[in-house]
Amino acid sequence: MATEAKFIQDNYPLPVYRFTVSIGDETMSFSEVSGLDIEYQAITYKDGLGVKHMPGQPTETNITLKRGIVRAKSQLYDWINSTSLNLIDKRDITISLVDNEAQTILITWTIKDAFPTKLTAPTMDANSNEVAVETLELRADDVKIAFS
Repeated sequence: MATEAKFIQDNYPLPVYRFTVSIGDETMSFSEVSGLDIEYQAITYKDGLGVKHMPGQPTETNITLKRGIVRAKSQLYDWINSTSLNLIDKRDITISLVDNEAQTILITWTIKDAFPTKLTAPTMDANSNEVAVETLELRADDVKIAFS
């Protein structure tokens, strides 16, 4: 029986609902993270013998973070508000997928030199009872993945 549980643990896809996010030295809660993409532009090379495809430059990395707004001051607003022409507060971000007990890190995405490009306020709707969610869009230089 233990062998079956170990097999399932090692071979079934991981759930994505339990994760941690650290921006710089501060750990924050988010309801959603997206854009952890690693992508390269394709180069098409045509010669007299046919067409060949090769990887080219890496594409831009755009990360989106979503979180509920609370009454306290918004660290996300403070971060984007500190941005001005030629003065950017770039930060490293780590996003870790953790086990069900949130004790063991399973996979970590490390985002290098991220800075905010857009902060979106929630949509106000008098006919809704949804939570107010703010969305922060970031541009980053690089994404690395580490498996534990």
